[in-house]
Amino acid sequence: MNKLYFLLVICIFIGCKKETPKIIPAVVKKTAPAIILTDERKVEIDTALIGTFKSETLKQFYNSSENKTVWGNLKKRTYVLSQLSKAEELGLDPEDYKSSTLKKFEDKITSLSDADLATYDILITYNFEKYLNHLYKGKLDPKKLYNDWDLEEKTFDVNNVLIKAFNKNKLDSVVDNIQSKTYIYKQLLKSLEIINTFPEDNIKNIESVDKIVLNDTNSALINIKKRLMYWQDMPKKDSLTKIYDQKTFESVKKFQERHGLASDGVIGVGTISALNYSKEKRKQQIIANLERWRWYNNDLAENYFIINIPDYSLNVVENQDTTLVRNVVVGTSKRKTPIITSMLRTVVFNPTWTVPPTILKEDVVPAMKRNRNYLANKNITIYDTAGNAVDPNNWNENKPGNYRYVQSPGYNNALGLMKILFPNHHSVYLHDTNHRNNFGRSNRSLSSGCVRVENPLELAEHILDDSEKWSKDRIDTIIASKKTTSIKITKKYALYQWYWTAWSKKNQLIFRADIYNLDSDLYAKLRN
Repeated sequence: MNKLYFLLVICIFIGCKKETPKIIPAVVKKTAPAIILTDERKVEIDTALIGTFKSETLKQFYNSSENKTVWGNLKKRTYVLSQLSKAEELGLDPEDYKSSTLKKFEDKITSLSDADLATYDILITYNFEKYLNHLYKGKLDPKKLYNDWDLEEKTFDVNNVLIKAFNKNKLDSVVDNIQSKTYIYKQLLKSLEIINTFPEDNIKNIESVDKIVLNDTNSALINIKKRLMYWQDMPKKDSLTKIYDQKTFESVKKFQERHGLASDGVIGVGTISALNYSKEKRKQQIIANLERWRWYNNDLAENYFIINIPDYSLNVVENQDTTLVRNVVVGTSKRKTPIITSMLRTVVFNPTWTVPPTILKEDVVPAMKRNRNYLANKNITIYDTAGNAVDPNNWNENKPGNYRYVQSPGYNNALGLMKILFPNHHSVYLHDTNHRNNFGRSNRSLSSGCVRVENPLELAEHILDDSEKWSKDRIDTIIASKKTTSIKITKKYALYQWYWTAWSKKNQLIFRADIYNLDSDLYAKLRN
């Protein structure tokens, strides 16, 4: 290869890369360990060539080798190239890491000039470090995508990890070691493996139909049965008639259960929508969820609450054992429940409720203009800036923001009989509700952003964890008093209020409706 060719390679690589590498601040707490070089062929690297990548991490890496090439060992090089070529198995795109370009270099390794070899060495390091970073903390930054994702930033000293593995000849374990150890992440990887076993699907879309119930006859049932057989919810052998028979009914219920739908066997809009997802769309959904789980904590706390927003579920996990499960109600698509990692702090019995600005503007003000007794009927008192109660008839509808609107404690309070507080930037919390019948619904995206919890007093008794001081009788007495009472939670519980719409269980694919429409957009950005 001549020098002109390699200048073109470098220009193409830098000009066509899909994302600009982040420049890491020069202040580093501790330098990377020295790289142990072997006797294989190595050459000097021009620091100007390293500088074209505009990566402080890359510069520090080669400082550790005294600016000499490091990938002379065939076994080490082969491992890295193999990992990058099969990145798709982990939901990543091999071409994000120039896999095919690197293979071309490798095929001509014995004839590379010193300049060519230096270029190849840098490309291996740059792309493998990018790959490790993406596996550890995701390709994208959620804080740049969303304004309601409140997650701790994940830091990763990629040089330290890579060089230690390199020196100890343990590169073959570094990829596994840096990935999340959480159950859901592992099940998502399993989901990707499972869906890749499905053949390509060429089943026509099912046209929107009226509800179909057992023993109905409908032409749409032919494609419905094909879809059920494709996804293995129905045995392959079927006559494909237009009749909604018992076997199809049981298969539909199985499909509905896997998708978080009411498993009543009634084929309606939700079931048709889920059936119409193609294999490719479901695969993209799994890949989007893998990216999300790389944003989350790699290791979970000893005790924690984990809320899956699209699954409308809360699990209390203590010492790796699920001790309580609760249905929850979450925010609507217009008033989304934010994604949060935090710590539980306080249980409040008999809370008051202060109307927040969004609800004031969108709900209360229009209702008050129609009926001045609207708030009084809900046991909500209006207070002026001096703290004085204001008669609804004296309320200035042109300056509604000049008042506080406070609902007294009680069974019909908007927060119900209890709330649980935790630090966050969104003024949200877990709480009871005065709409307790909503927990029986399959679609529970109904709140204004906070998470409503079913049977909250039992949950409070469990986490206060003191059978004498905070027994059921004691809690009932506090509730009966209607006096607002705050109690610090002494046992440490982390809160993971997260969002995922796919996983697997017992080798079955599980999906949930993407209630905030995040999956398709995230996948598109991942492949941009």
